[in-house]
Amino acid sequence: MINRPKLIQQVASGLAESPVTALLGARQTGKTTLARMIADQSGKEVHWFDLESMQGRRALEKTPELTLSDLKGLVVIDEVQRMPELFTLLRPLADRPAAPARFLLLGSAAPELVRGASESLAGRIQFVQVPGLSLDETGGDQQHILWFRGGFPRSFLAASDEAARRWLDGFIHTFLERDIPQLGIQVPAPTLRRFWNTVAHYHGQVLNASELARTMDITPHTARHYLDILCGAFMLRQLQPWSENLKKRQVKSPKIYLRDSGLLHALLELDSLSELRTHPRYGASWEGFALEQVLARFGERNAFFWATQRGAELDLMLVRSGRRWGFEFKCSDAPDMTRSMHIAMEDLQLQKLFVIYPGAQRYSLSEKVEAVPLRELSTLNL
Repeated sequence: MINRPKLIQQVASGLAESPVTALLGARQTGKTTLARMIADQSGKEVHWFDLESMQGRRALEKTPELTLSDLKGLVVIDEVQRMPELFTLLRPLADRPAAPARFLLLGSAAPELVRGASESLAGRIQFVQVPGLSLDETGGDQQHILWFRGGFPRSFLAASDEAARRWLDGFIHTFLERDIPQLGIQVPAPTLRRFWNTVAHYHGQVLNASELARTMDITPHTARHYLDILCGAFMLRQLQPWSENLKKRQVKSPKIYLRDSGLLHALLELDSLSELRTHPRYGASWEGFALEQVLARFGERNAFFWATQRGAELDLMLVRSGRRWGFEFKCSDAPDMTRSMHIAMEDLQLQKLFVIYPGAQRYSLSEKVEAVPLRELSTLNL
């Protein structure tokens, strides 16, 4: 078991400050394990409802308000998106004086969960994202294993790359055949699998829904629907573009990434790191992996990429307290300063630009541009 102190602290703060806290993340990222660790440390009476089990659903289906109103301490409801009507019921319970119970909700489907909770529990709920494992949690010496196998705990901790690949293949099958239908989504599993495979080859590129649609022989509307499904289940990320009046034509479509590098490699049918190094998506794989590590470290709020129609671009810009911090992800042994970096520094007025690469030496490229090994990401402060 890998300890995740940063996440535990975030959840503890949420429970202390609000009557309801929601853990959001993909299946198998460790939400349930994290919740059990928090429950063990809470020192309170704990009541657990797993809505994936028949017993858990039955306990809340007939008289949920009566069942929950009598409870004190910590109430954990796992896979809460299976019963969205609970959000309305939780509102009066969250408003009770003295707050006899705190509610910890676990969910793996973002749009329905966030929309329902935000509408019903506005001002009463805090959200905590649970990503896959990060280098902060595994240790920098595990960088290549984490990159190739991805951040799902069972994949990362597998006995070998082959075992990790078997687990990932099983995860993909279960996600498509069971999880998606359970969310009430009626898309044939083979169709969504083929779309997911296709998106893997566009990983790290600006989204072109029309091109995706032509590749799949579907309409652009259907392509966007499939994208929404995979983004809502935390399988894909759409990184939004930054745009302002710079008197330049700027890219205004999002970039698309598979959130987990292990899933990317499984969908690309790569069996080893050596195979990845010779694959056309090698650089894009590093970009997506490093991007997720930066967002896990600094948060997803106000995160953008930037690009112009003439080719200047910045992989990631984070806006913090009015300051702009840039990140470039280069899968090379010794990255150099580029013309695109000069343009981004000038046009975006960056506080500093960090070039994140897989090497071991930290060094300056210019006064405000620094090459930083990914394993030293924890030393950066924005």
